[in-house]
Amino acid sequence: MAHAVPGRVLGLPVPLCPAEEMIWSKAFVAERERYDGADIAHLVRACHAQLDWDRLVGRFGAHWRVLLSHLLLFEFIYPSEPAPEARRWARMLARKLEDAEDAPEATERICRGTLLSRAQYLPDITDWGYADARQRPHGPMSEEAVQRWTDAIDEHEEGTHAHRGGR
Repeated sequence: MAHAVPGRVLGLPVPLCPAEEMIWSKAFVAERERYDGADIAHLVRACHAQLDWDRLVGRFGAHWRVLLSHLLLFEFIYPSEPAPEARRWARMLARKLEDAEDAPEATERICRGTLLSRAQYLPDITDWGYADARQRPHGPMSEEAVQRWTDAIDEHEEGTHAHRGGR
């Protein structure tokens, strides 16, 4: 709430989630059945001049490559949109990627795809020998929490199929 923006809902003053937080939370939604990249592009298009870019980039921390990927998609989606700060940050992060090219970030085989999709990268960690970036010591989740999250895939897919008429 420290960065909430003032707004009105049903005529009442309320603190609203800032665009930077929406972008950060949506950036990690890349499931087969749900991808929030369009929401991010729309937020950047609508709010690029008002965004606190330093805070946004800082919010991504070590996962700045995820933000870079969305900024590159923004440039693809809106090639004529004047968004100088978005483009400036895309180029700065691209230079950071170029500088990091020769220095591998991790010595262990880690799959960070599980931070984006709980289902689509399971073969990487179950069959191909990659460590799961969600799980300690790489991420904050315990083995039990990862298992609960993974077990919920079937429940969610069943609900999705039922909602779509079983297709």
